[in-house]
Amino acid sequence: MKKTAIWMAFFLAAVIQVQAQSQTPSQVPKSLGLPGDNFNLYAALKVFQESKTLEAFERAINDPEKKINNLDLNGDDQIDYIRVEDKVKDNVHSITLKVGLDKSEDQDIAVFVVTRESEKKVYVQVVGDEDLYGKNYIIEPNYEGYERPNPGFQSEFAEEYIPAARNNITYVEVANWPIVQYIYVPAYNPWVSNWGWNRYPQWWRPRRPYSWHWYAGFHYNYFSIYFGYYRRTNVYRNPGWYNWHYGNNGWRSRSPIYVNRYQQGYFRTTYSRPQSFSVGYRVSRERVPVNMRPAVYPPRPMPSNREMRQEPHGRGSREFNNNGRGRGNGNGRGKDNRASRHYN
Repeated sequence: MKKTAIWMAFFLAAVIQVQAQSQTPSQVPKSLGLPGDNFNLYAALKVFQESKTLEAFERAINDPEKKINNLDLNGDDQIDYIRVEDKVKDNVHSITLKVGLDKSEDQDIAVFVVTRESEKKVYVQVVGDEDLYGKNYIIEPNYEGYERPNPGFQSEFAEEYIPAARNNITYVEVANWPIVQYIYVPAYNPWVSNWGWNRYPQWWRPRRPYSWHWYAGFHYNYFSIYFGYYRRTNVYRNPGWYNWHYGNNGWRSRSPIYVNRYQQGYFRTTYSRPQSFSVGYRVSRERVPVNMRPAVYPPRPMPSNREMRQEPHGRGSREFNNNGRGRGNGNGRGKDNRASRHYN
């Protein structure tokens, strides 16, 4: 009787383990090993497509429920507020996402480059800033009939996830996106956010950043959508834009505070909790319709092949400044100039 009970216990434990494993995907998505890992440009393009105005878009990328923004560039243990600014030249909108790291320094995150060739032909590309994503990190819709000019190019994520189906998006469809229609009305005034360093909307509630593994697990459930409708390329559809943005006296904002922290490797603290992937995965699993979820595999998630050094667990700073909005001690470098911590 006792042996039977022991075997039953082993059997139940095995069943529970299989059930737990069946709720997690086979592999952690590949990281870039760069700070941009904590702001998913596929997710940002999805909410750009869904937004009606740039004000609504700014709110969406900072929405704590959507969990798109996981950036802490100044190391104060609070995510940064990302604001949106639009610059217009000819028929091109350069819609920049940026973070204020102190009262006089901004750091660009990415730029949505919208080019209209005609009322029925519009290109949209999201270009990650080179300091956060590396050179030529570009996300765009799966344009119908588009052939990649460089056959040797392979997506950074190609080995990690291939959607069951790729859905083409026509230039006419992009031209009819609500936000594209909004920025091309004759009476449109280029949008410049009212918010900035230590000046945030009332609804903004900063939180501690998640570890990259938790963040990657949360967004993994959307991969069929992200990679089904959008793709990565290294080709600029508007080559002239690059010089407008990165050239001498260009539009780009680059913060010495951020560059210094990047060069010292503080951003690497985000890659310290591979066991958290399954936790983030479970949080978002029920948010995605069953027919749009990625396939589920039995094996347990494995650490990224670009796993960074292990950081000791820590509580991080929870100090607030006088405005009560949780911006740490406000020196732009985190408490005691320590590296930022990521949680979960």
